[in-house]
Amino acid sequence: MGLLNRRRETDGASPELDDARAETDRLRLELDRARSTLDGLPIGVVVVDADGAVVSRNRSASFGRGHSEVLISEAIDRQVRQALDGRESTAAVELFGPPKRVVQVRATPQADGGAYVVVEDISERARLDAVRTDFVANISHELKTPVGALAVLAEALSEETDLAVVHRLAGKMVDEAHRAATSIDDLLELSRIELGGSAVRDPVDVRQALREAVIRSLAAAEQRDIRIDLDEPVEPITVLGDRRQLVSAISNLIDNAVKYSEPGSDVYVSTTREQSRDHAWVGMQVRDRGIGIPAKDLDRIFERFYRVDRARSRDTGGTGLGLAIVRHVATNHEGDVQVTSIEGEGSTFTLRIPVAP
Repeated sequence: MGLLNRRRETDGASPELDDARAETDRLRLELDRARSTLDGLPIGVVVVDADGAVVSRNRSASFGRGHSEVLISEAIDRQVRQALDGRESTAAVELFGPPKRVVQVRATPQADGGAYVVVEDISERARLDAVRTDFVANISHELKTPVGALAVLAEALSEETDLAVVHRLAGKMVDEAHRAATSIDDLLELSRIELGGSAVRDPVDVRQALREAVIRSLAAAEQRDIRIDLDEPVEPITVLGDRRQLVSAISNLIDNAVKYSEPGSDVYVSTTREQSRDHAWVGMQVRDRGIGIPAKDLDRIFERFYRVDRARSRDTGGTGLGLAIVRHVATNHEGDVQVTSIEGEGSTFTLRIPVAP
């Protein structure tokens, strides 16, 4: 009789056990789904208990033992200590690579006394912020002189009655306005190239890019009585990249050659072909017989606003941004830009880009 009662009690509990098992299975499935979702996130997530011990972490937060990973782990430990004291905290870790990266570590306290940490690569966001900051600083730097000059000239013009002097002052105002417009155009172009990065990978016909660049520079060359001699490659050459950026870079090299060449001289535009172990390269080359570049300046000419001869740059309307644009285009296309120069004899600039496979 006792055995029968126990069997009945067990039978009566069966539906409850089945419900409990089903609930356990459901919870396990939801937990697995949550873990799978966390592992699929591109950011790292770490959960710690009230003692700072790691309860769980997703795949993106599983760091190795390299130098960069150690720096991130140390940052996590620092932010966790603050979160366990009840303070949300954020830190940025700069990793110098290569490639250079910026990783943000953010720790947030939880109600149970623990904390969770989010680790995110913000390199692209940091790059865009730097570009925006540089753009504002550059605009302020480059427009200060022409805007100040315009104000002085306008004041002088308002008090002048001599017609010849009025014409001369008005001409100078036009020159300063053109200088400001050129600076803005160059700054916008540089910012577009920096913001655009290297995302575009379209086939670009090198011959067509050279032709467009030459056409863009013809007016400036004709003003200075300088002839542009284009020696196109016989066979088509294709590279992968952004046609607009490449044309801008070549045009800047030609404009630079025109500005620093004597009237009546020639600027030569041509191509070279090279074969390395991994790539075939095309070099888009611009050569002049101008004033050349002193050896001490060669390492700095690709810096923003750097001018070898500031007085001559002012006379020719140079902004000091053209070669910076060329360098950024080369970087965006996994290439480089090279220069050889002899002071008093001329310079040769070569923009090297990998040929499309």
